[in-house]
Amino acid sequence: MLGWAIIFLVVSLLAALFGFTGMAAAFAGIAKILFFIFLVLFVVSLLLHLFR
Repeated sequence: MLGWAIIFLVVSLLAALFGFTGMAAAFAGIAKILFFIFLVLFVVSLLLHLFR
């Protein structure tokens, strides 16, 4: 999941570099959502491992 977030971030940066600001904002939003999903799953996994 983190890999996908990084890919979308890089695509967003490339789109912004070439002037596609609307697409860059969309890809940045997707990257942000994927990162927070990854973060929540990581914390849940960490807590489950600690309470075992």
